[in-house]
Amino acid sequence: MKITFIGAGGVRTPLVIQSILNFQDRLPLDTVCMMDIDPERLELIKLACKPRLAKGAKFNIEWTTDARKAIRGADFIVTTFREGSLESRVIDEQVPLKYGVLGQETTGPGGFAMALRTVPVILRYVELIKELAPDAWLLNFTNPAGILTEAITRVAGFEHAVGICDNPSAMMRAAADFVQTDPDNLFPEYYGLNHLGWMRAIYLNGKNLVPEILQSMQASGKTVEHLPFDVNEIAASGTIPNEYVYFYYYPKKSVENLLKSGQSRALQILPFNQQLYASLKRIRDEEDSPDKIEEIYLHYLDQRQSTYMTLETGHDAAGESTAQKPPEKLEVKQAMDESAEGYSAVALNVIEGLTSDPKIMILNVPNRGAISGMAEDDVIETTCLVGNGVVRPFAIGSIPDADLGLMKSVKAYERLTIQAAVKDSYTDALKALTLHPLVPGYEMAKVILDDYLAQHGDYFPKLINER
Repeated sequence: MKITFIGAGGVRTPLVIQSILNFQDRLPLDTVCMMDIDPERLELIKLACKPRLAKGAKFNIEWTTDARKAIRGADFIVTTFREGSLESRVIDEQVPLKYGVLGQETTGPGGFAMALRTVPVILRYVELIKELAPDAWLLNFTNPAGILTEAITRVAGFEHAVGICDNPSAMMRAAADFVQTDPDNLFPEYYGLNHLGWMRAIYLNGKNLVPEILQSMQASGKTVEHLPFDVNEIAASGTIPNEYVYFYYYPKKSVENLLKSGQSRALQILPFNQQLYASLKRIRDEEDSPDKIEEIYLHYLDQRQSTYMTLETGHDAAGESTAQKPPEKLEVKQAMDESAEGYSAVALNVIEGLTSDPKIMILNVPNRGAISGMAEDDVIETTCLVGNGVVRPFAIGSIPDADLGLMKSVKAYERLTIQAAVKDSYTDALKALTLHPLVPGYEMAKVILDDYLAQHGDYFPKLINER
């Protein structure tokens, strides 16, 4: 089996390697190929992975900047790249904030800009896959995951594809911790779109745990980690929302918190990334420095994870930074294992499910009638069966009108965004952004779109105004 990762020069690749090592005895792995278009970053991340790989890799690993070489003969291809790098994300998020509109990587104008940059690129990769590995499965982690997966399945017509996000799996792990069981023992009923979803039920031995979880949170007066909602509001709804629903429920508060902080998430983590690459560059010529490499990477993880969602929610990061002291080897392994479980392990679980051990997972797939009121080819995020070489959503049926209405509004925006990216259409792009629930109308949409065009340069499509 050959697994290829496109975008391997990114900061999460050491977690990918850790996940593969954790899974290598469960998958018939021959080759892992790590591909990125940036040779220097790929070389530095290769260095960051070296201590992990030295501890017992049973597979061959290739590092390349050649997409054709990476894709040829692959059985599974995982896309995890960022078109325009983090610097483009800064523009995505800061532009709308100038006008008092949410600036966020995947939600609202930020996700819109990222999609316009990325849809053409992902479609070019799909054409290479059709040519060089037509029977491969494409697992898309690249954001905005739902929009890109719909471009792959509906526009390119490539059916062996799913979109992956680690947020729903994190919700399942939290639920499992609540009742002290293994997540594999639980059956979730989850519906929505990527970063806009709700957990309706979580079954353990036929009992729905969601009412118990909601009652417990209401009794304590606080929600669990990464659920920044009013406790009573969640309890009244009867569902547990994905943390990204926060931006739809509290858009004014989100913007106020970001403006108060003076920066978006991209600006917050940009120095973390820059420091990681700079530190790796300084030590790459040193001999026998695995402990130092581990310390550098754990420092990075600590900075990133301890500040997650703090700006948007106005909450301070809690706990003492592990970066203040050299981590013990056990701490390094534990931190790497826990972080890897939340990211690339999702992709490897899909691969294991497709090839040998069927699984229940929450994925982004075409609706196929699963959610009443959504189109057959709408890509949704929902509970799926993964097994015997297929991925199929379970029937969810009817959902609350309020949730369906919000989903349909966002889906209309997503479809127009894809159309704009494919046609290079200014008119469709403006219409898409105007439709988004977090954008207050046509005039604001036009101001934001024109600002993106001015700032993004060559990383943005040359949109043609048909009028």
